Amino acid sequence: MPELPEVETVRRGLAPVMEGSVIIKAEVNRPDLRWPFPARMAERLTGQDVKQLRRRSKYILVDLGSGESLLVHLGMSGRMLISGDPLGQFVHDHPAPEKHDHVVFHMANGARITFNDPRRFGAMDLLDTATADGHKLLASIGPEPLGNSFHEAHLVSALKGRNMPIKSALLDQRIVAGLGNIYVCEALYRAGLHPARKAGRISEGRIAALVPIIKEVLAEAIEAGGSSLKDFRQADGELGYFQHNFDVYGREGEPCNTPDCPKVIQRIVQSGRSSFYCSQCQR
Repeated sequence: MPELPEVETVRRGLAPVMEGSVIIKAEVNRPDLRWPFPARMAERLTGQDVKQLRRRSKYILVDLGSGESLLVHLGMSGRMLISGDPLGQFVHDHPAPEKHDHVVFHMANGARITFNDPRRFGAMDLLDTATADGHKLLASIGPEPLGNSFHEAHLVSALKGRNMPIKSALLDQRIVAGLGNIYVCEALYRAGLHPARKAGRISEGRIAALVPIIKEVLAEAIEAGGSSLKDFRQADGELGYFQHNFDVYGREGEPCNTPDCPKVIQRIVQSGRSSFYCSQCQR
């Protein structure tokens, strides 16, 4: 499932094409994805000007002139792909419609944005922009890891006394927004922390040191266009490239990247998810 860097990469790709333009026609080709679409979704989107695109955790929010916002979750296999030449540079000619093109936005600038989702685990909803933070999917989400509200004091306080593994704590969206399995594994490797260490037993200094490491890993991943492991594509259809920079994720049995470390990367399963780590470099 796309994590924060992948969703942010898609948002950045869509923003120049959608912001400031009008949805002249919205096509909704089925009644639902993971959940039913909101009533009259095509009608409510058609004719609306797009004010801005935002991201909250792993969700994209499209703010409309109507005062509503379209909430988009990519799910496991969802893609939002641009076709046409809206910026005066070649993107892609409009392709023939495909079976899993569930929602299509025809923009006034000539662009077409297609939401394609073979597994249909994605989601869309319409909500009031002014109260979007109170939506059931957003209300309990913690601070954005790339924002000013995610700082050393917050993480130290949030993890104090926690008996859960540090890996599980960082995946808790109430503690920090948008982190997923890939980037938590990578951050813990850089921090030298074993994923099974109890969060509440790690010193405050080491917890505080995690904050700039998490920010660094996410920034590098966004710069690389995210990670393409199975289904993820950027908005222009290109693959992300951060998977070529993984230190531990998916590298079970391969040599540790730390110079002079003789160990290979190991894997354990935590809460049904694979955690990758080096037994010597992470304690």
